[in-house]
Amino acid sequence: MQTFENLYSRRSVRSYTGEGPGEAQLAEILKSAYAAPVGKAQYQSLHLTVIENKDYLSRWEAAVGEATGNPDAHPFYGAPVMVLVSSVVPAAPLDNVAYSNAAILAEHMSLAAVELNLGSCLIWGAVRVLNTRPDLLADLPIPEGMKPCCGVIVGKTDVEYTLREVAENRIKTDKF
Repeated sequence: MQTFENLYSRRSVRSYTGEGPGEAQLAEILKSAYAAPVGKAQYQSLHLTVIENKDYLSRWEAAVGEATGNPDAHPFYGAPVMVLVSSVVPAAPLDNVAYSNAAILAEHMSLAAVELNLGSCLIWGAVRVLNTRPDLLADLPIPEGMKPCCGVIVGKTDVEYTLREVAENRIKTDKF
């Protein structure tokens, strides 16, 4: 097991060659999501959409540019694959489980990408924009009643994962 090596090497990759993962690699990334823990084992409350359509990803990026006032925004950094994680999102305050489940799936996929020496980056802001664009949402095969929560871009990269020092005081921690 290389769990700690993967944890201490994982980083957000923002530079891609344009080449996607192979079918076997994509299958492993998806399997890692399927292996993630989900609150009360409500797996049916989640859905993954693998987006490889370059035209669609470009239109989505353009929508982000419009929404942010930055036409040069490229939140997918040239990655050829986006795995969008959607969930049934109940009203607050119960919505935290849906978003937490989605985040856990996304992190599992990111750690799998490290193991496969592929780049990955968690995507949140662009998903927020997607949820404001019914025209873009209508093109995706997302089951009724589900809402996109986050995504993971994946692709081949020239970035190398290296172990990094992790400062133990990086996040304030108290004992009670």
